[in-house]
Amino acid sequence: MAKIRKEDALYYHENPQPGKIEVVPTKPVTTQRDLALAYSPGVAEPCKEIAANKDDVYKYTAKGNLVGVISNGTAVLGLGNIGPDASKPVMEGKGVLFKKFAGIDVFDIEIDSQDPHEFIKIVKSLEPTFGGINLEDIKAPESFYIETELKRQMNIPLMHDDQHGTAIISGAALLNALELVGKKIDEIKLVVLGAGAAAIACTRFYLSLGVSKANIVMVDKEGVLRTDSVSTDDIRYQFATHRDIYTLDQAMEGADVFLGLSAGNLVKPEHLLRMASNPIVFALANPDPEIEYELAMASRTDIIMATGRSDHPNQVNNVLGFPYIFRGALDVRSKSINEAMKLAATHAIAALAKEPVPDIVNKAYSSKTITFGREYLIPKPLDPRLITTIAPAVAKAAMDSGVARLRIENWEQYEQDLLARVGMGRKIMNRITARAKAAPQRIIFAEADNLKILKAAQIVKDDGIGHPILLGNVQVIRRLIRENNLELDGCPVIDPLHEEERCAEYGQLLYEKRKRKGITLHDAKKKMRDRNYFGAMMLDLDLGDAMISGLTKEYAKTIRPALRVIGVAEGVKRVAGMYLIDTKRGVYFFADTTVNVNPTAEELVDIIGLTAKTVKYFDIEPRIALLSYANFGAGRGEEPEKMMKAAHLAKAKYPEMLIDGEMQANIALNVDLLKENYPFSELAEKGGANTLIFPTLSAGNIAYKLLQELGGAEVVGPVLMGMRKPVHILQLGSSVREIVNMVCLAAVEAQKMKE
Repeated sequence: MAKIRKEDALYYHENPQPGKIEVVPTKPVTTQRDLALAYSPGVAEPCKEIAANKDDVYKYTAKGNLVGVISNGTAVLGLGNIGPDASKPVMEGKGVLFKKFAGIDVFDIEIDSQDPHEFIKIVKSLEPTFGGINLEDIKAPESFYIETELKRQMNIPLMHDDQHGTAIISGAALLNALELVGKKIDEIKLVVLGAGAAAIACTRFYLSLGVSKANIVMVDKEGVLRTDSVSTDDIRYQFATHRDIYTLDQAMEGADVFLGLSAGNLVKPEHLLRMASNPIVFALANPDPEIEYELAMASRTDIIMATGRSDHPNQVNNVLGFPYIFRGALDVRSKSINEAMKLAATHAIAALAKEPVPDIVNKAYSSKTITFGREYLIPKPLDPRLITTIAPAVAKAAMDSGVARLRIENWEQYEQDLLARVGMGRKIMNRITARAKAAPQRIIFAEADNLKILKAAQIVKDDGIGHPILLGNVQVIRRLIRENNLELDGCPVIDPLHEEERCAEYGQLLYEKRKRKGITLHDAKKKMRDRNYFGAMMLDLDLGDAMISGLTKEYAKTIRPALRVIGVAEGVKRVAGMYLIDTKRGVYFFADTTVNVNPTAEELVDIIGLTAKTVKYFDIEPRIALLSYANFGAGRGEEPEKMMKAAHLAKAKYPEMLIDGEMQANIALNVDLLKENYPFSELAEKGGANTLIFPTLSAGNIAYKLLQELGGAEVVGPVLMGMRKPVHILQLGSSVREIVNMVCLAAVEAQKMKE
């Protein structure tokens, strides 16, 4: 798992503004008329409609897509009873996950009360505000009473995710694990270590799945829960046993399944050796499981294991469940989240794990094909199919069980609506980062005596993205590392100014490459004192796998050494630059934005080829529009004529590609305008363009920078296309996040080149 430093976490939450969420208007509020519609007097009209028909609140307000994440901070994961104020960062984080994975808006509410009755009264009073309620981090046993009462009193979907989320996800893993080992769920012996809210909720849910209550033994810190030691009014009594079992040692004898929801390192290898053949071990304590994964797997060869950690197979992660469960519940305006809906989610998750895994997921997590088996019991969190699998299953269960107020008739359209809500392309950097981690590469940082570069290198090292190689003034680098509490021990630190022998060797190699292009041996050796030349030669000699530079120098001065030392890939006439633009509407690709100032029509064809190849590299099929200020011959001038000619040449050279133009940017992106005015364009039927080719570098450069600064788009790049080896040139003043994104792109490119 990624190492997170205190300083980084605090900075992230404080800057550029405190917290992780904000409220953004969904309607224009720029004119006096807009304001009059949004507030007085226009707002009176929907108020009157809702007063006459309360259900119209879903028609005229955001209630139908709004979930309240509510806590009193009495049982925050890993931190305990820290109170409502201290729990707020966690609740905001939950809101971020709702939005990211299911397109659901959230208000987080932290209640300063540990009185269950007062808490219930407050939450119940909020029913007019929300379409659903996600209870979070409330301690047991009060959490059971609170949830039960609120579900009885309220008519909107409500769930305490700490209890049910883990139950639903681990339940899916259990069903699939039992299928793999050929055991029947009603016959297995289950040991549960832990007796808190999650443990009790999971065990209850396993009963719904078919586990026999007579075969369950629950253990807490005092030992086995027994009928002679637990009060009958204690919620744990339902799982107390009268059998002659007192210790975890005794409970594990012949057990088929172990479920841990307690604390780290409480289980020993000898405990696992007592279990039946093909034992299923779910050690879900976080961050340290009840027994370390490696230790458990070494204790016997027939174990199937799951943990709560992302660095082991079969991660039981609640994000596989709650966003999509609430999505399905909200979309049919369900009155509750009942047992049928939870079971539907579990069976949908279990079934999805048996489906062929898309290449997009395989590439995100490893270089091999992921298949259903002992190390893949449940889907991966970045699987784009989760929302279109779980949400419909939950919605159908709500309809079938009679708690849905709305019915979905067109399920194909519903799936399209779900994908549109979350903008599936926006997860592209998640997938690229995961792919980078699957096979970490050696990353040469040519400007390592800069604090931003060192911070990025720290993240690259900590997150397992790659192995940094630091070029620069050694004393400055060591001082910056020390002053900023960085931990980059083991990363090579090299100053070309003090590498006389290597500079001479590298200079000789450069001379052999460029001696007929005006360079002398003296000049070649002198250039190797420049870190960009030195780093590029390291890359050329396979002493690194990718190079990152350009943070402090102009683009042209940084790219020149790479072109002279590394050169272009075979069959490539020219390099080009592309930006990945991540917007609310999805991901778009802009080219050329950094290299070719005013390309000819023929040169644009080369740029189109490079760009299309790179877009496909991100597992996206390019839909290419050549942009200008006129549409399809409507305007005269050098630029539209150039783009028209380029479109004609490109279609002839790449007949299999979707290419059209010349056209204005809004026409390329607005499907309705395309269909209305230019229905002959194939882009009209394919959803518009996702790859934009600009007539000049200035046009592309201005466009992406305007989107970045005014449109709030996340910009990744520039991606330097056409090089023989991965070299990427940063924007001047790139942020640490942008540097890390570039490293991920470079690392995955290096992996692909090695393949």
